[in-house]
Amino acid sequence: MRPTRKLFFLLTCVALISTAALLAADKNKSKKAATAVPQMDDDKRILHALNRLTFGPRPGDVDKVRAIGLSKWFEEQLHPDKIEDSSTEARLSPLRTLKMSTSDMVENFPPPQVLKMVENGRMSMPHDEAKRAIYESRIAAYEQKQQADKQQQKEDANPDMKTDNAGQGDDQMTPEQKQRRQKKLEAQMYADVDAVQLLDMPPDQRYKNILKMSPQERLALGRSLKGGQGMQLTEGMTPQQRETIQAIVNPQAVVGGELAQAKLLRAVYSERQLDEVMTDFWYNHFNVFIGKGPDRYMITAYERDVIRPHALGKFKDLLVATAKSPAMLFYLDNWQSVGPNSDLAKNGPQRRRQGFQRGGFGGGFGRPRFPNANQGNGNQGNGNGQQQAQKNRPSGLNENYAREIMELHTLGVDGGYTQKDVTELAKVLTGWSIQQPHRGGDFFYNDRAHEPGKKNVLGHEIKDKGESEGMEMLDILAHHPATAKFVSKKLAMRFVSDNPPQSLIDQMAQTFLEKDGDIREVLRTMFRSPEFWAADAYRAKVKTPLEFVASAVRASSVDIQNALPLVQQLNRMGMPLYGMQPPTGYSMKAETWVNSSALVNRMNFALQLGNGRLAGITPDPKAILQGATPQDTNSALSMMEQKILGGDLSSQTHAVIQKQLADPQVTQRKLDDADSGPNYGAIAGLIMGSPEFQRR
Repeated sequence: MRPTRKLFFLLTCVALISTAALLAADKNKSKKAATAVPQMDDDKRILHALNRLTFGPRPGDVDKVRAIGLSKWFEEQLHPDKIEDSSTEARLSPLRTLKMSTSDMVENFPPPQVLKMVENGRMSMPHDEAKRAIYESRIAAYEQKQQADKQQQKEDANPDMKTDNAGQGDDQMTPEQKQRRQKKLEAQMYADVDAVQLLDMPPDQRYKNILKMSPQERLALGRSLKGGQGMQLTEGMTPQQRETIQAIVNPQAVVGGELAQAKLLRAVYSERQLDEVMTDFWYNHFNVFIGKGPDRYMITAYERDVIRPHALGKFKDLLVATAKSPAMLFYLDNWQSVGPNSDLAKNGPQRRRQGFQRGGFGGGFGRPRFPNANQGNGNQGNGNGQQQAQKNRPSGLNENYAREIMELHTLGVDGGYTQKDVTELAKVLTGWSIQQPHRGGDFFYNDRAHEPGKKNVLGHEIKDKGESEGMEMLDILAHHPATAKFVSKKLAMRFVSDNPPQSLIDQMAQTFLEKDGDIREVLRTMFRSPEFWAADAYRAKVKTPLEFVASAVRASSVDIQNALPLVQQLNRMGMPLYGMQPPTGYSMKAETWVNSSALVNRMNFALQLGNGRLAGITPDPKAILQGATPQDTNSALSMMEQKILGGDLSSQTHAVIQKQLADPQVTQRKLDDADSGPNYGAIAGLIMGSPEFQRR
């Protein structure tokens, strides 16, 4: 469906006016006294809890929570390990990279640096047929690009050189050009014919035939498939076969694609909703950008082994786990931080090269191409400790992580630390590195890179004791009063208000300090506070794009066969998963996400979702009504408003939607069509595109 411009204009105006009022009210709210906070009525409490503590209510969730009691439901959510969630695990099972170690992912889906090492004979070609097909095809792709680049350079250097364009005759071509054109035509003809034959074959036979092709033929086949043919090629294959075919085209996209799909599938289907919300919260708090070198391979383990297990545990445990994570060490450059007076720094280039080879500095991925181009940020290298690589690699003290751990992870920008504290903390953390990052290595403490001597951070004298210095400082930071306030404020911003009341922050911070940073206890304090249940907190938070997409899918009862279209929708809405480059993470505040363009994108998505126009996603709008079958549009609209929004749609928005449901361009009904009853998909889409649904 292509909704009318008038519809977009009307709903956008309603949304902007409503949200402007929301922003003003939220700012005023933070200035009010903490006493005598008006509370929301009982009918709204369950819906409020579901909107804040989950990714949005599904049809029937309100009744389920009411049946067991709101407090009991909340306590169950605080202990996700006791909640049965096998159906979600079944949906995730085809995504094999979710259970792989980083080194296994690097081996199965090789990055450019690994392929370069195979090509140069520094690593052996895999014997496994499927892995071999991936390696050979990607090396062939690189060689083709290299040849094309050389040819382009020749033509740029000699403008009179003839090119083999469509209008050039054979008599005008050099023998080299004729040969190149013939190979291109043969490869294209083979791919066109073979693609048709392959799509008609059984999946297993189709897979075997692809593996038997030459690397050049596989690449030509990939280029020849257009649109939905790419999905048809892997239809019916096993997960491993499908991953192999996809990796022949782009190995790194398999890793990132499965990670992003899993995040959405968990947000939509998991019964452990609070755990998913908190995992997302902490990942954003300890943000790592997927686009930086080997981090695209490290983030799966980072979220799985570092963030998720500690999402509802002790803050110190989470802080230590992130500090020792290869993903964080690489992202904020601590892996290459060398103390100015360390053994590596004092003993010159030769000793430093040995340290890089034996220790954690053995090269990164660099740019997503084979040449050892210098990016100027120390992320490149070939893993052999070569002298040229070391010339390009910083070998001094790096303060990036020390600064961000204070400003963004613990104390906050107003936490009372100085630049000298940052420098001293950076010295404390020297030597915290990674063993062979380009091969998916683990945390490694390199004593030769560690700055010797005493340090003084935040008024604490840290004695010279190697790796233990870092553990001592993490303990100090985790238990600092400024950390308790900073973390409590961020939690209150996520769950209560963009400008949370100071009274609530103080309560949560006190619990944080008294309960040793126990996140469950801090959330209990928030849940039991009058501020959480304040009447003006109801639907007062604007959803981020992730929250909006997940809540819409949950509310509409669609079945997801392929989550990639949802991932692409988030890209369009400005929130690519794991794609925030600065360490600040994505903003939780409404002002970041409220503008006319963003709201139009959301409305367009909602209408596509409701009407089944997203590939790989099957809608069932009638499921929203849970067995009811209204016979006319007005009745269906009223019932769906109740089911999706608990009856919270304003009269103004209701009137706009009602008017649009009479428009054939919206309902896709021709004027002479017989009345076939309500268009449930259009109704659901319009409600989910409403300003009321944009808020939680």
